[in-house]
Parts: sequence; structure tokens; C-alpha cells
Amino acid sequence: MIEFLRFPIKLTFALVAALMIGFHLNLETPRWAVMTAGIVAGGTAFAAGGDPYSGALRYRGILRIIGTFIGCIAALVIMIATVRAPVVMLLLCCIWAGLCVWLSSLIKVENSYALGLAGYTALIIVVTANANSGLTLVPQYAVERCSEIILGILCAILADMIFSPRSIKKVIDAEVESLLVAHYRLLQLCVAHEDKEEVDKAWGALVRRTTALSSMRSQLMMESSRWQNTSRRLQMLNTLSLTLITQAAETFLIQNSRPDYIPTQYRVLTGKEAATAEVVHKRMKTLRRLIAAGSKTAPETLESWVEAATEYQLLINGIKSNGRITDLEERILQREVVIQARSAETHHAMINGIRTFVATALGSLFWLYTGWTSGSGCMVMLGVITALAMRMPNPLMMAKDFVYGMTVAVPLGALYFMYILPNTQQSATLLCIAIGLLGFISGMLIQRRQIGTLGAMVGTINVLVLDNPMQFNFTVFIDSALGQWIGSFVALMVILLIRDKSKARTGRKLLNRFMYAAVSAMTTNQARRRENHLPALYQQLFLLLNLFPGDIDKYRIALTLIIGHQRLRAADVPVNADLSAYHRQLRHTADRVISVRSDEKRRYYFERLLKELDVYQHKLAHYDAPDSVTEPVKRLAEMLTKYQNTLVQI
Repeated sequence: MIEFLRFPIKLTFALVAALMIGFHLNLETPRWAVMTAGIVAGGTAFAAGGDPYSGALRYRGILRIIGTFIGCIAALVIMIATVRAPVVMLLLCCIWAGLCVWLSSLIKVENSYALGLAGYTALIIVVTANANSGLTLVPQYAVERCSEIILGILCAILADMIFSPRSIKKVIDAEVESLLVAHYRLLQLCVAHEDKEEVDKAWGALVRRTTALSSMRSQLMMESSRWQNTSRRLQMLNTLSLTLITQAAETFLIQNSRPDYIPTQYRVLTGKEAATAEVVHKRMKTLRRLIAAGSKTAPETLESWVEAATEYQLLINGIKSNGRITDLEERILQREVVIQARSAETHHAMINGIRTFVATALGSLFWLYTGWTSGSGCMVMLGVITALAMRMPNPLMMAKDFVYGMTVAVPLGALYFMYILPNTQQSATLLCIAIGLLGFISGMLIQRRQIGTLGAMVGTINVLVLDNPMQFNFTVFIDSALGQWIGSFVALMVILLIRDKSKARTGRKLLNRFMYAAVSAMTTNQARRRENHLPALYQQLFLLLNLFPGDIDKYRIALTLIIGHQRLRAADVPVNADLSAYHRQLRHTADRVISVRSDEKRRYYFERLLKELDVYQHKLAHYDAPDSVTEPVKRLAEMLTKYQNTLVQI
């Protein structure tokens, strides 16, 4: 019960503190401080589905401060350059907002918040100044906006620190052990080689859990810098977890063509149940002794799995203690260079930027042409919704949330505006109770992810006259309420009309990147062989899982290509100038498959790649390459031939 009430109390404290301090400091519009506190605290909880872990709210607040400063500077630059041309000024603000949304769609989700905010902050400042016929006061509006936002953020952070935030460390400690047990269960399924669908479900679940653990590592670093050693271990643990998935899946695939690949003694040993990490540890000891005794008969994939699992167990102890990194751990951590994944959603990001620009530009032109009194409120809401919604996995759902919320904000705001707030003018205590009650009820619903709740809270605070001094002009209330509802509705219509058809394009690009990773693993360059692409490849596989839920064939293609990449990366390729030159040619052709735009050219380069792989196999035979090299290359060529149409045109 205490856990359930903690966030509503935290949100209530943040709202009331921002309001009272804003009035005490004689800020022009304390409403912005209250809204900021609500958005920072409420948005973080809505995304987390409950009271966020320690550090998340502070990190989001810092990003909001950075985004606000960038937006204020952009507003000043645009205003100084185009003060004599209001139409050009507003259109430049719309272009700026679209550009920020486009860039924010290409970077990490947790960091994109600053860019999205920078986009609509500039728009809000210029629109507010234009609505009040005070373009010369833009610097003043920018300073006031920064002051109010920083106050709201500080109040949200203070509330988070007072009401004992939760640490994610205990969750991580439990998850790393549970994940090891799940890995052993996947190995059992792959060695038994029975139910393919159950294997698919098991490795798919492990990919999701490993990705979630990586997100927890980011969350832990937001909490405190004292977890630096644990963070380094968790980063390597992510690679080891993905390696365990890859080796287990390869064990399953090899048995499709070689049923006797796993000797009987290994089948018997891995067939025994292991429900806890302690039991898995005992099974691992037995496996290591068995492999050491019969190293010539030990399956290569099983041996690699045991080696990775042993390192995994070693890092678990350090993660729990957060102690000094030992020399053995340091060698493991520095063994490989992790390569970050490039965004595959470039077309999706471009659509997001276009949506934001079109929505805000149409609103600006309509406002300037008609002189509509609700235009400024509509423009503000257009900028906020398009900037925030476009960064979400489902922008349409976010836009609907705001439409529902703004609809609820009209009667709720009217109740506060006409009856509650006028009766609190003689008592600061009653005003705090009124705003606190709104925050407490909203907090109860927000942490349950009740649709429309976050939008309703923000919309209600926005239409209230929490200014200094308060003036209850009903016409102003109607203009504000109507403007923000129409703005949210127009944003929804723009998202519906400018459809995002980039799903197939992104899926094809992802599959071809898996293909390129497998081809580029054929190299004799030692620096290139040390590059660890596994986290990036599985990150893209996770995106593929989200884009095409239930399409198991695409997952199998991607996983097989990842397995090929890992096997070829470890293969002992003969070192000579002829093969090195041919490796560069293969990489160039594979890169052209990804980069060309037309399906006809893509098919041409893909067929050329298949021919080059045939030539490469002959070269390997000529130079007496071992089976550990020729077999993976042969499997890769056969697979690319089999799934040629899927990789060329998804």
C-alpha cells in the first residue's frame, strides 16, 4: 500500500511546491513551473508504469533543462534574424521543430527528450510573444521560461529525493541469476533438439530479457556514479548473455544436418533439471570436467557456451558486491571493442520530422490568416504533442491519449476555474489542497497508465489561471481550453493522414545489415576481428521483433545470420594478400546491397554477391582452409541463396 501511494504523494508535493515557490518569487506565470513539475514527474512514471527508479527523474529533469536552454537560444536567433517578417519567423520555428524531432528519432530514446523539448520550446516562446504583440519581449519571455522550467524541475527532483526513491540494484542482482537459469534451460532445449517452436519462444524471451537488463544498466548509472564498476561488468554481461543465446541456437541448427553432433554423455548431463543458479553452477562444474577429460570429442558450440557461462558466473559475483575489478575481470572486460548500432529508422525519422513541420506550419498559417484568438493555445499544443508523440514507439496512441486528456480537461478545468479556484483566493492553504488533490488523483491513475490521465492533468493545469496575479476571465479560459483541444485533434489528424509506411523498408534494411555483418566477419584484419558487433546485432534483432511481432521466419533468418557472423569471426581464415583483397570486395558488394534504393539494382548486387561467395569458396579450397572456415561460408552462401527474395524485397 505504501509503494502504491508513494508516487501520488511525490507528484502532489512537486506540484504544490512549484506553485508556492513560484508565487513567493513573484514569477509572471507560475503555471509553467507547475506544468513542468507535473510533466517531468508524471511523464517518467507513465513511461515506467509506476514510481520510477532512483535517478530516472533527475536525468529527465537535466535533459529538460538542456533542451530548454537550446530552445531559448534558437528562439532568440530566429527572432533577431526575422523580427520584421512574422510569417517567416513562425515558419522557421516550425522547420526548427521538425528538424529537432527528426534528429531525436535517430538517437537513443532516453537522450531524445532534450532535442524534442528544444524543438517546441522555441516555438512556444515565439508564439507566446506573437500572441501578446510583444516580439521585442522575446528575450524576457525566454528568461522567464527558463526560470519557471528550472523551478519546476528542481521541485520534482526534490520530491523524488524526499520520498525515498527505489534503487534498481536489487532487481538487477535477482535478474542476472534468473537469466543464467533461463540460459541453461535454452541450452537443454537446443541439445535435446525436439520442439522448434518452444526453442523459438525461449530464445525470443531471452533476447527481450537481455535487452531489458541492458536498459537497467543505463538506469543504474542515472542513479549514482558509485555503480561504475557494476556498470562495466553489466556491459560485458550483456555481450556474454547474447553469446550464450547464439551458441545454444547454433547447437540446435547444426543438429538439423548432423544429428550425432552432441555425444550421448553431454545429452544425459544437460538433460538434468536445474531450477536455481546454485544448481546451474554445479552442472557447469561437471560440464567443465567432462570437456577437459574429452576435449577432442567435445562439441565446439557447447565448449564455447560453457566458457561464456563461466565468465558470466564470475561477473555475477562482482555485480552483487560492486567491488574492485580484479585482474581476471579486467582481461575479460577489455577483450573486445563494443561497436554501437547505427539507426535503421532513417525513413521513419524523416516522416516524424515532416509530420511535426506540416502540423505546426498549417497551424501557424491558419492562425496568422484568421487572427483566431485560440490560435496560440492550439500552436503550443501542436508543438508539444508532435514533439513528444513522434518519439514514442506508437505515436498514434500517444496522440489519442492527449485528445482524450484534453477532452476531460475542459469540464474538469471549468470546475476548477469557475468554482474551486475563486474560493481559494483568500487562503493559500485551500489553494494548495485544491492543486494537491488534482495531483494526487492524477498520480494514482498515471502510475496505472490509465489512458488520457497525463494529458488531462497537463491540460487542466494549462487552462487554469495560475498566474501572478490571478484573473478569472471566462473568455480567456474558453479560448485556452478550445485551442488546446483543437491542437491535439489536429495533431492526431496529421499523424493519421501522413502515414508512416517505412515498416517494410526498415525490416529489409535490418535483414540486410545482418547479412553485411556475416559477410564482413570474413577478414584477416585483427583489429576488425576484435570489434564486438553482437550487442548491436541483437539490438537490431529486438527492433525486428517489435516491428514484426509473430513473424518467426524473419527472426530465424536474422538469428542464423548472427550465428554465421560469430562463427566466421572466430574462424581461422588463411592470411594472404589475395584473400584480404577479396574480403574487401565482398564487403563493398554487400554494402551496395544495403545502400542502393531500387529493387532492381539491389537484386543485381545481391546476385553478384552470391557469385563472389562461390568464387571465395573455391579460393578457400585452393588455399587449404580448414573445415571451421569452409563450413560456415558454405552455410552462409546456401542461406543467402535460399532467402534471396526476402532479403531483396521484404
